[in-house]
Amino acid sequence: MEVSVSALRAELKSWIEKARAGEEVIITDRGVPVARLSGVATADLVTGLVRDGLLTPAEAERRVHAVPAAPATNGAASSARTPSRMSDLVRRIRR
Repeated sequence: MEVSVSALRAELKSWIEKARAGEEVIITDRGVPVARLSGVATADLVTGLVRDGLLTPAEAERRVHAVPAAPATNGAASSARTPSRMSDLVRRIRR
């Protein structure tokens, strides 16, 4: 189905509804096709992959690891050398 730019501007909502319903709308400027308006699938990527059998959903929730509390320090000099919580986490993951 084709629509001119001027008609598209005048009735944008109705053309969007047609695209949402699955129709492909070709937008023309002075009779020359310049763009295509089509609906977007509402399912997200993961849902589509599961539906197509390319991805299997998890059977159980993943365990969340707690970040250990930083040790208490006395003095600014020693705290400058104390690794951050993120550094500790990265170090534990790399082991």
